[in-house]
Amino acid sequence: MGLPGTWIGSLHATPTAPAPGKRPRPWSEWHYWWQAHYLDAILDAAFRELHSGHRCAAQRHWRRANQLLRGILLRNFGRFPNYFYDDMAWLLLASQRLNGLSQQLTARPALLATLAMRALARQLVRGQDEKLGGGLYWSRKRDFKNTPTNAPAALYFARIADLSTATGLLDWLRRELYRTSSGLYLDGIRLTAGGPRTEEAIYTYNQGTVLGALLATGTAEHLAQAASLIQAINDQLATAAQGLRLESGGDGNLFTGILCRYLALAANDERLPAETRRTAARLVRDTASQIADRVETQLSAATQRWTILQAAGRVSLPPSHLSAK
Repeated sequence: MGLPGTWIGSLHATPTAPAPGKRPRPWSEWHYWWQAHYLDAILDAAFRELHSGHRCAAQRHWRRANQLLRGILLRNFGRFPNYFYDDMAWLLLASQRLNGLSQQLTARPALLATLAMRALARQLVRGQDEKLGGGLYWSRKRDFKNTPTNAPAALYFARIADLSTATGLLDWLRRELYRTSSGLYLDGIRLTAGGPRTEEAIYTYNQGTVLGALLATGTAEHLAQAASLIQAINDQLATAAQGLRLESGGDGNLFTGILCRYLALAANDERLPAETRRTAARLVRDTASQIADRVETQLSAATQRWTILQAAGRVSLPPSHLSAK
């Protein structure tokens, strides 16, 4: 951004020799949620270094993460809340992780991350009502409730041990957007003059955040649902030996990386059956093999590649002789 103590992700790889008179325009195009996932990627690197015993390297990533959060605040015109509740849920999850990293490195919360969490959590509470039977809206227009908003919000509430709110959102998703025919979650429900209209699209990332929320609540019912969801992902969204379906487009470039993030958590979760964990690990590793040699020039695609490769590096494959749990 050119401002001391700040950082922002360039949306596209800049040429090594810019045309005369041309300078980057950091204020022209804004993708709030790409930056939130870029923040998550930096935090992945920090936690990897910390867990490997490289504390100084982890601190460097921690400082960069703080700079990025400050850059997001400034680029969003001095405030964390945004028009879209799903954007806010993504940044809230990343800010929560940044705060946790700060606690481990400095024994103190990260001030800016704490402020972000307070501001964004309030928005996720205000975005809920009882229309359509509950749930959280996608935007301040309040005419659409969807999985991309409700699932990450449920994950956040589960992580702060507000299991009542988390379970309420998951129950709403299960009741309104889960399809037994596929075992997957649809995109959302739109309020129209003619009544509610279901958006039938199935996206990879929606399955990932639901999976993460189910694991975070950790109830027996939700763990069983998580195992079933992983099997449906394997059956519906993957190709043998090639891994998961890759979505296309700017936003779509993030989708499969999000799913891999939570499949990696499942692969290492001993509460799940061993066969389910093996399936999750295989999906992540096969997907990583598919994208490992790519050179990405867009922030969303580069962040997804990093996320998938990091997820593949974290999965542990349960021995085939282990009995299901």
